[in-house]
Amino acid sequence: MTTPRFAIVIVNYNYAAFVGTAIDSALAQTLPGVEVIVVDDCSTDNSRAVIEGYADRVTPVFRPANGGMSAAVNTGFARTSAPLVMFLDADDFLYPDAVRQIVDAWHDGVAQVQARLHLVDIAGKVEDVFPPYEVALDQGDVSASLRDRGRYSTTVTSGLAFSRQALEQVMPIPERAFDRSADGYLAAVVPLYGDVACIDQPIGGYRRHDNNHSSFGADIAKRARWRVEHDDHRYAALTEHFRRRGAALSSTPGMRDATHLEQRLASLVFDPAHHPYPGDRRGAIGMAGARASFAGAMSLKRRSIHAGMFLVAGFMPGFVARPALAWKLERSSRPRAIDWLAGRLRRLMG
Repeated sequence: MTTPRFAIVIVNYNYAAFVGTAIDSALAQTLPGVEVIVVDDCSTDNSRAVIEGYADRVTPVFRPANGGMSAAVNTGFARTSAPLVMFLDADDFLYPDAVRQIVDAWHDGVAQVQARLHLVDIAGKVEDVFPPYEVALDQGDVSASLRDRGRYSTTVTSGLAFSRQALEQVMPIPERAFDRSADGYLAAVVPLYGDVACIDQPIGGYRRHDNNHSSFGADIAKRARWRVEHDDHRYAALTEHFRRRGAALSSTPGMRDATHLEQRLASLVFDPAHHPYPGDRRGAIGMAGARASFAGAMSLKRRSIHAGMFLVAGFMPGFVARPALAWKLERSSRPRAIDWLAGRLRRLMG
């Protein structure tokens, strides 16, 4: 059997309404030699029937029990021998030249290629770009950023592709710690085994709707605690893989990471009784977040606005801090006038 040049592993759970679009987009790639594997994580909707309709053109894998996103990714990776692999969420889709662009961006020493995606609504209509163009995607050797703050500028699962050589160093994904977020693990540890290459234009659509992680419930404090806990799992994985490479992670990487500090501050502001770090103080987190914002890979205007949000949420009274954070973290919570103003500010940022 001929080894495929590239594998697209589609991971599905109860996305019968979207998985056909994802499969069609994978099959429509202009680069020949693309293998398509569809892993269904024991869906309870009509997903199996949809996937079986493509059985002559894809490799369908039906897990016997639901194990979470990372279990499905591990299952899919075990079914391919392709040298380059990407994991496409079943509610997202790729543009026809996506794989060709990824292959063109690859060169010796690259472990991961990352690309922007169009942020689309439930019908597939383009609403924005993710990450926004004001945020520069990191490339090259990002290990120093991972060592110092546990993060670099990256994207989500459907905008990432990996070399098999690097994946073999880090797979399987720890399924219990990363059951909802395979990319949180892969994007953190894979770049310790090679460089990151970037595609600055969107290669597909990242769908925003009520059932995916980008809308992880309306409870801001609950979501923030989950993300803080998720970061703790990432730090543990980074610690292990840095150890394997003969290096060490910073003792407090989160205190230099604006993304982590934003969630940590939200947990503290909205639900201090259940905040996982009892020693945290709003002012200290606000100041650390402002400093981290100015060190970020963003335009000066965007850094200034982010830093200002941290200072407001860190030092102003709760009746001011809470809406400031809510409007930043949960777009649906913004008054229409604030949402309009935020959009205007976004367009003015350079």
